[in-house]
Amino acid sequence: MRQPLVLAAFTSLLLTGTALAEPMFNRIATFSVPLNLPADRDASKKTVAEIIAANEEGTLLAYTDAEQKALGIIDITTPATPKAAGFVPLGGESTSVTILGDKAFVAVVTSGDNFKEPAGHLATVDLKTKAVVATCDLGGQPDSVTLTKDKSKIVIAIENERDEKLNKGALPQLPAGNVTLIGIKDGAIDCASRQVIDVTGIAAVEPTDPEPEFVDVNQDGLAVVTLQENNHLVVIDTKTGQVIAHFSAGTVDLKTIDKTRDGQIKATEELKGVAREPDAVRWLDNDRFVTANEGDWKGGSRGFTIFRKDGTIEFDSASTVDHIAMRHGHYPERRSAAKGSEPEGIEVGTYGSDRLIFVGLERASMVLVYKDEGAGKAPRNLQALPGGIGPEGLLAIPQRNLFVSASETDVGDKGGARSAVTIYQRSEAPAAYPTIVSNDVDGVPLGWGALSGLAAHGSTPGRLFAITDNAYQPSRILEIDATQTPARITGAIAVTKDGKDASYDLEGIATRPGGGFWLASEGNPEAKDKPTRNILLRVTAAGAVEEEIHLPEALEAQATRFGFEGVAVTGEGADETVWLAVQREWTDDPKGKTKILSYKPATKAWGVLHYPPSAPASGAWIGLSELVFLGNDRFAVIERDNLFGAKAVKTLATFSVKGLVPAAIGSATIPTVEKTMLRDLTPDLMKTGGYGIEKVEGMALDKAGNVFVVTDNDGVDDNSGETQFLALGKIAN
Repeated sequence: MRQPLVLAAFTSLLLTGTALAEPMFNRIATFSVPLNLPADRDASKKTVAEIIAANEEGTLLAYTDAEQKALGIIDITTPATPKAAGFVPLGGESTSVTILGDKAFVAVVTSGDNFKEPAGHLATVDLKTKAVVATCDLGGQPDSVTLTKDKSKIVIAIENERDEKLNKGALPQLPAGNVTLIGIKDGAIDCASRQVIDVTGIAAVEPTDPEPEFVDVNQDGLAVVTLQENNHLVVIDTKTGQVIAHFSAGTVDLKTIDKTRDGQIKATEELKGVAREPDAVRWLDNDRFVTANEGDWKGGSRGFTIFRKDGTIEFDSASTVDHIAMRHGHYPERRSAAKGSEPEGIEVGTYGSDRLIFVGLERASMVLVYKDEGAGKAPRNLQALPGGIGPEGLLAIPQRNLFVSASETDVGDKGGARSAVTIYQRSEAPAAYPTIVSNDVDGVPLGWGALSGLAAHGSTPGRLFAITDNAYQPSRILEIDATQTPARITGAIAVTKDGKDASYDLEGIATRPGGGFWLASEGNPEAKDKPTRNILLRVTAAGAVEEEIHLPEALEAQATRFGFEGVAVTGEGADETVWLAVQREWTDDPKGKTKILSYKPATKAWGVLHYPPSAPASGAWIGLSELVFLGNDRFAVIERDNLFGAKAVKTLATFSVKGLVPAAIGSATIPTVEKTMLRDLTPDLMKTGGYGIEKVEGMALDKAGNVFVVTDNDGVDDNSGETQFLALGKIAN
């Protein structure tokens, strides 16, 4: 039997005289929700993992899948290897679930888009037989369910949500929602005991249309309910069914935030009087609860708040949640004009003597972990956890030192990641994530993301440069200190042209022997609205563009949207040669080959070699994502496909140009390099416990011979925001 963490720490103190570091969570497994679909369901269709619950032993998970109108079940007896354990059709959209014994009680909406006549029921699912064994009509559309701590009642928030397309979603839209109590008798729902609690007439925003969103119950039997659109909170005594307190969730003045969608992450703006509009809520103890202030209608304060049950505010995170997302590369800049990181989920769990708060950021796709330091004190941020896209359901399983998140976003139809359930384990091991963060500059976080290329400083080991693609504009060169763990982005160099900020789709960077950089900007001649060209840029150390170099006209005419992806440089002065990797074959390339281009600045002469990428799996493609000079006529490339997971292709390969002369543009015969496998990166990515990131984009070899690799998070657009910065050390070749 594994020692509890507190006992393990005490034992270490006795034996060594040194206390262990604070326990941390690390991701140990990711379960792809489509794996749970039965054979008669189309696995390419959207799935969802929204709200999640566990049995008392913490060995079985049940999650709601509204898209598939079902309840999914996962066996986590061995948490590092979760297994599909059942799929139960429900005949309606499942919105919430709680478990008692071997029964799951599931909120099911059956009215679909009929907002004027909302309907739903509470389904009882036998977790052994994987079947619905009872239903209880609720007379409305349920959104959240929970059990009282004594297991005598189930409490349901009946939202009767509004039609957001009607009158721009303005309230009121009747019928009104309510809070419903149902007794439990002999482990089963006693539908005849249903008690409806009226919560109209109390909120100032729109008293006739409360729209209850989320509910939680403390040890005293008090239920706290969020009325999100009304920016209001209600406390109900579940023993009597009486409303004993209610109050506005209030507003927040936000400073040092980014409120403008402009392609730049700049935490220099303000918003005043932002309504919190809380979504999820959890009790911290019998007197305090914590809310995730997602916002829905007019508000959304980008943080979380700790309230006392009388409405007194003990703590508000203000802009700090967005700041953490910015430092971790998870900030969703495209949501700046909306609600930023958008905290939606909240969970509380006691692990040993530590009461922890988990905050799920729907748009930043990250879960923040805080330690509750007690009444009247600010909670302390411990760590940030990566996971799937759009975490909503959060679940603490302290009896097993586990935590689980359920991610509702599925972008498989766009070639992206599927909805997922992520499992984390708390232990004495240090946090494995993040692998790279940014420093603050001028008192605010240096925002970043979409790292699309790496280069090493010419003389200082561990000093790197990175560029970002067109997910962010204007373009910047980021400075990285890779000697630290996690690696640190310490500064940014603006790319300028004629003294003004310049915007490119940067995909490759190399340091020039005499100082400054060569940058590769990828073009897209196929873009219908604004076609762009592949450009080689000669840039000073200060980021000023000295020259834009275009392809010869005959070669440019062959380009596709898969253009420049890496750049390297060899030689100096008259012997200087710039090399460029093209991601995939162009129209004049033989099938299965892509270009390695050469350019001599002294003579402006172009040349071409061919590179043979590996054969892709059916329906996929494989191309190049980086080019690095290793010395002695040898280069390394990143070969990657467009797939996720353990079967994906993410490799480092090398080739030599010794004895090869690049062919002139238009030549009938083009030499093909011979490649050698250097390292399979897929195991490096999979050991992080994630779903296996698709875009491995950057590689650098520093002065000491250490190899670094980085992934691209697409600017957190249809992406989990996760960036893996891999310090691989010296690799034999």
